[in-house]
Amino acid sequence: MLYLVISTIVLGAAYFLLILYFLYHWSKIPQRNLSPQFFPSTAVSIIIPARNEATSIEACVKAILCQNYPAHLMEVIVVDDHSEDDTASIIRSLPDPRIHLISLADFPIQGLAFKKHGIHTGIQQSRGSLILCTDADCEMGPEWLRSMVAFFEQEKVQMIAGPVNFYQEKNLLERFQSLDFLGMMLLTGAGLQSGLMRMGNGANLAYTRAAFEAVNGFAGVDQLASGDDLFLMHKIEQRYPGQVKFLKSLEATVYTLAMPDWRSFFQQRVRWGTKNAAYQEWRITAVLGLVFGLCWAIIVAAFLSFFVPGFGCCLLILLLAKVGADCLLLSTASTFFQRKDLLRVFWQAQVLHILYIAIIGLWANVRKQYVWKGRAVR
Repeated sequence: MLYLVISTIVLGAAYFLLILYFLYHWSKIPQRNLSPQFFPSTAVSIIIPARNEATSIEACVKAILCQNYPAHLMEVIVVDDHSEDDTASIIRSLPDPRIHLISLADFPIQGLAFKKHGIHTGIQQSRGSLILCTDADCEMGPEWLRSMVAFFEQEKVQMIAGPVNFYQEKNLLERFQSLDFLGMMLLTGAGLQSGLMRMGNGANLAYTRAAFEAVNGFAGVDQLASGDDLFLMHKIEQRYPGQVKFLKSLEATVYTLAMPDWRSFFQQRVRWGTKNAAYQEWRITAVLGLVFGLCWAIIVAAFLSFFVPGFGCCLLILLLAKVGADCLLLSTASTFFQRKDLLRVFWQAQVLHILYIAIIGLWANVRKQYVWKGRAVR
């Protein structure tokens, strides 16, 4: 039992110290505030892969067209991925010369997974020197584009990971996702700042055309339907060390809706989880493994504590480590993103987080198949 308690203390301490490490590096990222005097000179191409997005695509495109950015320096390329609804017709109805609609049905897939093929095709048909990718269910404020480009022109980087938040929550599940995602954004920024791990979200990602071409796009990472963000980021970082950075800015934040029900939430997180085994950076695998192990240790200790009193001590140690670390993490993230209201569901979110990490983490590494946008994919 003494050995078990010591092991528990080591596991809990490792998690707590890891979160402190990330918080330290998050504090080292300078917050960017867009200067009113900044005038961009970069031609940008905004790529939006879309499949069955009739309910959201118009709001997304209109939010982009309303950007405070010179019209002659931007183009919006919507790549229709075999939609079975009115996605394409909605785009055709928008009378703006900056919008270009591409039907993926006109381009052979050539081995790439659908979303990666859509982005690749959109880039091939684009003209801008800076590529910005977002999702068809996203919206953003009017300074999003100018903020991303200002960072690019000032820092001379090859890739930018921008922040993504959920919004307009209606229930506990959606608030839990929003709070969880705030923490993920902090870890994304701190991971890039520290170099410990490189993460990003395809809903708000920018990279130079030159970098995309230099690493041969998605070649070599095209075997999974997901990973259009992370795997490309790893390739660009390997080619251009230190030139992949996180933009810590409220103005550069992209907003999207959380999954509305447990089924869609499960499918989304399994989709994300299927990338885990393909990570080439062992540090990401180690961090994910630590969190996965901690959550399962809490579940096992909670179960065994009903039969062996000594496990109650182990459970208490693990919970104190996780709750204490997560409180620091999420309070810091929610303060920066001005969403402290989400802390009201902190305790419920703790239970949901432990269960979802344990169950979905296991499922994604065993089953490795899910349904997304009406397709069964791996």
